[in-house]
Amino acid sequence: MLKLIQLEMKKFHLAGYIRSALIANACILGLLSTIALDSHIEGVPEFTQYAQLLDLMDNMVRATFIVFASVLLCRFIVGEFKSKSITILFMYPIHRQKLMIAKLLIVLLFTFLSIVISEIIITAAIHLLNQFVIIVPDKLTFSILADQSARTLINAVAASFMGLVPLYMGMRRYSVPTTIVTSILIVALLFSNNHGATLSSIAPVQISFSVLGMLVAYAAIRRIEYKDIA
Repeated sequence: MLKLIQLEMKKFHLAGYIRSALIANACILGLLSTIALDSHIEGVPEFTQYAQLLDLMDNMVRATFIVFASVLLCRFIVGEFKSKSITILFMYPIHRQKLMIAKLLIVLLFTFLSIVISEIIITAAIHLLNQFVIIVPDKLTFSILADQSARTLINAVAASFMGLVPLYMGMRRYSVPTTIVTSILIVALLFSNNHGATLSSIAPVQISFSVLGMLVAYAAIRRIEYKDIA
């Protein structure tokens, strides 16, 4: 399985997606800094505590990489079915389900690691910037970091499975636009700010979408044996 995952990563040049993830990090950092600095100039600080800033960062990172996951799904799965290039893979002595599991694992792991590493990078960058320019008038304590770390791990796992939900719509007609639009709609639904609250912050909602993602993955693996792509 590990060898199959490595071959898939090499085939689709995953390094390019890593660069894109770093660019996304820079954009999120820039947006957070701009919001904070503009609010300070206006005299009404947007963030008075690190927890507020880190919550917004967490939402932005998860939303970004849920959409990112749909792009990977299009590249690794939907696009191959659409172009029928996956028929070549099916000619190899590799079990279809094993191939699908490898593709889904790449998307899951990439999404999970991207969220965790991005939050580490952005948090460190904000803390560093805060030494020179006041972004948030608060101290980043070990207690805050511990709480954020626990939430980041849990939310990253949940978001990784949420990112698989668009695969269901994408595989209906092997449509790349449908897959990406579905992910954008999910992000808009779950991460829209309503008086400081989002649906993604409600545990039952987050769990429901995560379970839905697991079911979509299971269905994709189970039905791969019966897919006719001729």
